[in-house]
Amino acid sequence: MKGFRTIGCPGRLTLLGCALLGALASPAYSATLTVMQNEAPRSMDPGNQTATFTATVLDPMYEGLLKMSPALKLEPALATSWSSDASGLVWTFTLRSGVTFHDGTPFNADAVVSNFARHLDVKRGLAASGRLRTFIDSVTKVDDRTVVFKLKKPYPAFLNLLTTGACLMVSPTADKAGTLDSKAVGTGPYKMVQYKTGEYVLEEKNPGYWGKSDGPEDIKWTWSSESSVMNMALQAGEADVINPVPPQFARMLKNNPKFVLHESPGASVFWVALNTQLKPLDDVRVRQALNFATDRDGLVRAIMSGFATPANSPLAPITPGYDKSLNPYPLNIEKAKALLKEAGYANGFSMSIAVQGADARIGQVLQSMWAKIGVKLDVRQMESGVWTKAAFADPAGKKADGTGAILASWSSGVSGADLQLRPLYYSDSFAPTGANLGFFSDAKLDKLLDTAASTLDENARNQLYVQAQQEINLQAPQVLLYYQNDLYATGANISNVWMIPGGNVIVKDAHKQ
Repeated sequence: MKGFRTIGCPGRLTLLGCALLGALASPAYSATLTVMQNEAPRSMDPGNQTATFTATVLDPMYEGLLKMSPALKLEPALATSWSSDASGLVWTFTLRSGVTFHDGTPFNADAVVSNFARHLDVKRGLAASGRLRTFIDSVTKVDDRTVVFKLKKPYPAFLNLLTTGACLMVSPTADKAGTLDSKAVGTGPYKMVQYKTGEYVLEEKNPGYWGKSDGPEDIKWTWSSESSVMNMALQAGEADVINPVPPQFARMLKNNPKFVLHESPGASVFWVALNTQLKPLDDVRVRQALNFATDRDGLVRAIMSGFATPANSPLAPITPGYDKSLNPYPLNIEKAKALLKEAGYANGFSMSIAVQGADARIGQVLQSMWAKIGVKLDVRQMESGVWTKAAFADPAGKKADGTGAILASWSSGVSGADLQLRPLYYSDSFAPTGANLGFFSDAKLDKLLDTAASTLDENARNQLYVQAQQEINLQAPQVLLYYQNDLYATGANISNVWMIPGGNVIVKDAHKQ
């Protein structure tokens, strides 16, 4: 990805100084909160993207029927109340009155039905639709203020699901016009002013917002894949918030009274998705060998400066059902070599991995580690948009360009194990409509996930997820890397910023002194 730039200040060396001069000259500067992240947003349509750092940009502009509080509890948003029948299959929601979208379209039952109809329509192909179609059978209008959801089967995580990006309400008018990918139109406390591709997104307070809004007058989002640029932006006062904090700068920021480093256990799992339809990765022994050849402790030290935990499961430790006892692939070079020899690759093989610019160093470290078992890894560094196309290519697309692996991360936030495992490993979640980037299909796992998702008893459900973790680890459709701690930093003059586990920083109520 490209670093941002400022008109009239050519060259990165002069960028920060010019921005500071502009800030001092503008009396409105204190009314603007500037947030810098490490990647650009992928779409202004919350239902057509699944990226955490895009969700943070969209959060001030969109709302769902429910929302997550800073205490990570469900609260009313565009729905004021809800209830289910005894079976847990029929849910009735009462909608908030007096709400309009930013374009003037009324929010009502018709709008809710329209929002979910676009996801239930398989022809639309929206990126976040798959998880909804699995469980939602229909959404119908009772009257202007009442809608009824009918589920295909009981789903304990249903209410949590309604807080996620796919369930955020977009203007039906804008959706019909086909402009949402570039122009956000929601009901939130902020509305879009400008999206300058490659540079920034500017949001301003929505004067017609139905609720209370105590945040800054404007929120400006910028981005850079270069760690040093993010650190310099915060140090120079050009950014009020950076997310995530580059780990190599975290300790320095923590010890500087001008800034506040926020650290907490994260929900993000970093992993390498292996193309299970491409030789030799279609052989489980080869996939297991790559896992045995990966020094996760060394990776955490080299890449994350200790601000992460080596991964032993496709679930993060904060996710209910996580099994801390798993240790499927301790570093064992000899075991890895033996597995490759057994599979017919005693001399190793060549493969490629697609990585975003910010993750290039991880690819290089893996390249060095896997070379010890004869695997020649071609690290293909890509700008975010190009990486997205490569990562979410279909089987034919990946076969055509020989993409063997994708370096990625995924977080279900606080939505539970199903939304962590189903998008990545379920047979019906193949890219491009899902995030099963390696096209892994396993009937045993599918059955475990389906049974667990509909199991109401929490202990029984978590036991099924333990079995699911074991099956995924055994089949090794990925190389697990680490769980990243959530790290974001603010100036000492910034308050009321918080984070949903997994990297989704919430800034719409921020105060800037």
